[in-house]
Amino acid sequence: MIINILIVIGTFLVMEFVAWFAHKYLMHGLLWVLHKDHHQKEPGFFEKNDSFFLIFAIPSWLCIMFGMMNGNDFRVWIGAGIAVYGLAYFIVHDIFIHQRFKLLRKANHPYFKAVRRAHRAHHRHLDKEEGECFGMLLFPLKYLKEAKREKA
Repeated sequence: MIINILIVIGTFLVMEFVAWFAHKYLMHGLLWVLHKDHHQKEPGFFEKNDSFFLIFAIPSWLCIMFGMMNGNDFRVWIGAGIAVYGLAYFIVHDIFIHQRFKLLRKANHPYFKAVRRAHRAHHRHLDKEEGECFGMLLFPLKYLKEAKREKA
């Protein structure tokens, strides 16, 4: 049981780097056509960018399915870690940062303020080039230092 929990946590942590890499090199590269409307807002609630939910959900589902087909082996827990990261991404990115649903609007902890600052810095760039802060949960420490100074 402890091993399974560690696999979920480890996968979750690795997913931040997978998401950073995918965001920087795929979303702001070859797949810009799907990500562009996230930077250059178009009318409507849904974005083409929302299709990345499926792109990341498929490996999670496959890991869980194949792991269950083989006696609930380690792949179930890798898939669960990917799914938990996906849920965290939805809560942090779509609900907290972009406020697509009007929840979590008044989080004043310096970490959460820093997450928003780093994401705002990312969205200053409307084109696919010259981006910064491609991660969701990890960001340059300068944003956390600024948020702490603001609180003081």
